[in-house]
Amino acid sequence: MKIFFRIVLILATCYFLSYFRQKPKNQPRVNSPKVLIIQLAKLGDMVCTTPMFRAVKKTYPEARITVVGNVVNKELLAGNRDVDEYIVWDKKYPFSILNDIKKGKFDFGCVTAPGFDALSLILLANIPMISAPRIENGWSPYETRSYRLLRKLVIAKPHRMRSYAPREYLKLLEPIGVFTDDTKKHLYYSEKAAESVSVFIDGVDFPVGISPSAGNRIKQWPAEKFSSVADHLSDKHKATVVIIGGPNDNEEANVMFNHLGHDTRVINLVGRLNIEETKAFISKLKLFISADTGPIYIAEAFGVPTIDIVGPVDENEQPPISRFHKVIVPSRKGPELFVMNARVYDTEEVKRQAKCTPVSIVNNEIDLLISDIIKQ
Repeated sequence: MKIFFRIVLILATCYFLSYFRQKPKNQPRVNSPKVLIIQLAKLGDMVCTTPMFRAVKKTYPEARITVVGNVVNKELLAGNRDVDEYIVWDKKYPFSILNDIKKGKFDFGCVTAPGFDALSLILLANIPMISAPRIENGWSPYETRSYRLLRKLVIAKPHRMRSYAPREYLKLLEPIGVFTDDTKKHLYYSEKAAESVSVFIDGVDFPVGISPSAGNRIKQWPAEKFSSVADHLSDKHKATVVIIGGPNDNEEANVMFNHLGHDTRVINLVGRLNIEETKAFISKLKLFISADTGPIYIAEAFGVPTIDIVGPVDENEQPPISRFHKVIVPSRKGPELFVMNARVYDTEEVKRQAKCTPVSIVNNEIDLLISDIIKQ
């Protein structure tokens, strides 16, 4: 039934749009455009999309921005001053989403990643100007034949794999006259959330966050190795280690907790904070360490120094990199996972890359980064 529905949707979309829609050209700017941005990926990807929202508002202060994404990211963007409305994407109810998009009467819409379902819905909503990515410098399984067919009806903007994804996203805004390279991330939290987490963080000397899990489990660094890192932080730097994660991360947290040294100062907050409180708590940390997963991008957004054990992930596409944001790349010929291809890969090689980084290398990077933090 699902396949039948998809075939019908493809045929209906292509038939009607081929007759009634011409491929748009860049149109004159309006003072207060209504802009729709669809980002259906996970938490870290949404954080990396926030520069788009700020870029639109800088160019058009009176613009109205609506974001479409999953239910978790709705909480992530709560309080974001650049986002006016959020539509939850539920693939079980595509026509409800279509109706919500139609009601918005948008001047411009874009999808941040190739996807037939998302692109077909905004085309059917008859948004006058739409942009969508065209993958370059690599291959993406998301760029299907049906997606490429629909993309002929919109403005295609190049998205170069192996390049910095937040900057590639910004290219999608060029048709409405938004040109910028500013990729600073923007997140916010409420005063209530700050008050809720104060009981855990107030009075703690040098709190360092560690997330031993990852949204995509195959990217995880072994939890027992994080234990050794926590012991090093506590012993050498007198840090208090805070284990952070969601309710589904208890297994990794327990393994890490059970391997800790007896004298290691640790607070276990796994499953105890919601997304809003997680943002508030991470913003108070001195350092955050994890594999490449959502919370490390929250830390980046709040200016918290990070160490990203990237494992199989391409270190050039999304991980935070600067003086206070370090990436640790394992021994490998090349990465296996990309922003636009986290589906087709060599499973055994991904697992090897995820696990092989030695604790000694991570501890050395910690020592160097903390030295820089103290000097600033």
